[in-house]
Amino acid sequence: MKRVTIALMTAGALGLAGAATAWADGKTVYDTNCVACHGSGVAGAPKMGDAAAWAPRIKAGQAALYESAIKGKKGMPAKGGNPAIPDADVKAAVDYMVAQSGGKSGAAKAAEKAPEKVPEKPAAPAKTAEAAPAAVDGKAVYGKACAACHGSGAAGAPKLGDAAAWGPRIKAGQAALYESALKGKKAMPPKGGNPALPDAEVKAAVDYMVAQAGGKGGGEKAAEKPAEKAPEAPAPKEAAAPPKPAAPERAAEAPKAAPAPTQVAAAKPAAPISPAAEVNAFNRLLKPVGKRNLPPTQDGIHDPANDGTQLLQPPMDAFKTLPRSPGGNGVNWVQALENNKIAPRYDKADPKAEPVVMDLNIVREVKGSMPDVVYPHKQHTEWLDCSNCHPAIFVPQKGANQISMAAILLGQKCGVCHGKVAFPVSECRLCHSKKKDTITTGAAK
Repeated sequence: MKRVTIALMTAGALGLAGAATAWADGKTVYDTNCVACHGSGVAGAPKMGDAAAWAPRIKAGQAALYESAIKGKKGMPAKGGNPAIPDADVKAAVDYMVAQSGGKSGAAKAAEKAPEKVPEKPAAPAKTAEAAPAAVDGKAVYGKACAACHGSGAAGAPKLGDAAAWGPRIKAGQAALYESALKGKKAMPPKGGNPALPDAEVKAAVDYMVAQAGGKGGGEKAAEKPAEKAPEAPAPKEAAAPPKPAAPERAAEAPKAAPAPTQVAAAKPAAPISPAAEVNAFNRLLKPVGKRNLPPTQDGIHDPANDGTQLLQPPMDAFKTLPRSPGGNGVNWVQALENNKIAPRYDKADPKAEPVVMDLNIVREVKGSMPDVVYPHKQHTEWLDCSNCHPAIFVPQKGANQISMAAILLGQKCGVCHGKVAFPVSECRLCHSKKKDTITTGAAK
């Protein structure tokens, strides 16, 4: 796809056919990642086409606009909350919005900056990163994209370090594991639900999980598959006597399988952690009142043998003055926040940091007689940063998220929090809060 360059903004009148073609790429990026805020003006974002709002920004120069879009500024998170977008795509979207909002004046000012910025696109930093797949940190990819399911076993996902669950998968071969991770299988969506992940990162995460679960046996099985297939071709030439040539082939593949022995030592001590992880298993907050919010010495999370545990305040004592709720852990947290009963710290390192609140409701129409679902950004962003949900849980891209009650009940999407640390899915009306338009419904019938 041809990249949009700033020089193209000299087209002037935006109604020209040439200009419309030039901005096709930037428009796609805008439609899939930027329209939520810049289409409505939420959180102070300048609306596309609003020349008055864009004028001072265009005057500041294209370089300043690029920097704000890529690094974030005030209410806008870096890259609109989707760090997977390449810098070049972000710049293309900026070019498109400026062209739509600044008229000839904006185009002329942007064109002045073009000679400085055009060389950046041929540099292709993304390709440089893909050229060195060996440097991909599988553990880091697992932490940001796979831990939600493989850390808890949600939806039948094999848990990290569970040799029994991973055994048959390792036996099937690394190629089959890669294909399942890249294309999806059963409850697992392609690339764990994040299509922006490069294939090399997905494979690195698979290698890491296999190394943690397979030990020596897993490493040998992963290595045996390529070794058995490779001799099939040379076998007719050298008959059955190439045990020595087989050794170099194993050695050549050793860099891929080598992490397994290195990680084995870490995999064994990781196993005892699994019982503690079950404390936060999905739907924990649906327990009877007498069995939830237990004192720290009994909750299975804290070490009862540690003297410091005895000093911690029991949750029920802390919750006594907070507004009540029939579900979850018995506290209406939104009301508690509105009544200044609690004061969440937005930045753990800076107690004075103010939250970036986005007052934007997203309505999802549902089939049947149930009211439509309303997702209020305001109540979530009053104490959560955008990065808590995007892009690991929800990809901020139009049409990229398949949300269903089945997925939520399996601890995915909204279920990552609701049923664990937020009210459980049994409180239907808290989400299904928008009544359907009876006239529209009748007409549809």
